[in-house]
Order: sequence, then structure tokens, then C-alpha cells
Amino acid sequence: MKSLLPILVVALLVATVFLPATRLPVAAAPKATAETLKQLEGEFMQAALEKGSKGYMSYYADDAVELPNSSPAIHGKTNIANTMGFLDDKNNRLTWKPEGADISASGDLGYTYGTYEFAARDKDGKPTVDYGKYTSIWKMQKDGSWKVVLDMGNASPVEKQ
Repeated sequence: MKSLLPILVVALLVATVFLPATRLPVAAAPKATAETLKQLEGEFMQAALEKGSKGYMSYYADDAVELPNSSPAIHGKTNIANTMGFLDDKNNRLTWKPEGADISASGDLGYTYGTYEFAARDKDGKPTVDYGKYTSIWKMQKDGSWKVVLDMGNASPVEKQ
């Protein structure tokens, strides 16, 4: 048994030196870009249109903050979700379009901004349309997905020309 020990040590050293060199390189996950975030915005809006508040909230991080127009900040996904029931009313339609985006050099934080349109019916059933601007801050989550961690919007008096 003692005579096998030097052979095992040499075999272990050889394996340590040569086996890592023969492994195939692991491809890194593609780095997110500003276009990645713009694409996510489109998916986010589609989820809201198709699934209402549940689709909308599926893009929010648990610790997200919402900064609504003319109202105090809302902290936490659950609290934000409590204010999004209007998206479940088929008379309401919230659409938005990202105009710009950027992403941090580290690739784990980014933002989008753009315009939104909210079509609804007033208490008399007449169609109304509100216009505004928004900014969303996106953060890569531990599982590699991107979620909104801060969202804010403010009204504009008329549609952007």
C-alpha cells in the first residue's frame, strides 16, 4: 500500500494540472443592454394588457417603490399591488412606450423612460385619455431576471406631439 502512495500523489498532481485545461469554457450569460430593458418594457406592458394587475405586478421586485403622481411613495410590491386594481377593469387601458434606456457598467442596474397613455371612462361613461411621462429603474435579481425596483410617472397636460 505504501508503494502506491507516490503513484497516487503524482496522478493527482497530473490530473490537477491537465484536466482543467481540457474542460470546455463555460459561456457567460449575455450582458444586458439598453435594448434589453426596452424589450422588457414591451413585455411588461403586454403582460399588463393581457393579465391586468397580476401581469403588471409580475415585473416588480418585492422591495419595489412606486412614486405616483401627486401622491406619497408606496413601498413594497404588496402595497403597490393594492393600488393597481384599476388595471383589471376592461374599460381601462394603460399603454407606454420607452423612449430611452441605459444600463450600468456592471450590467446589473438600468433605467428606462418614456411616455404613457391611460384611456378610461369617466363616471358618466365618457371616454377620457390622460398622458404622461415615466421612469422605471430596473435591477437584475439573484435569479438573473430583471425587475422594476422603482417606478414613477407624472401627468402631462396633452399628448406629446
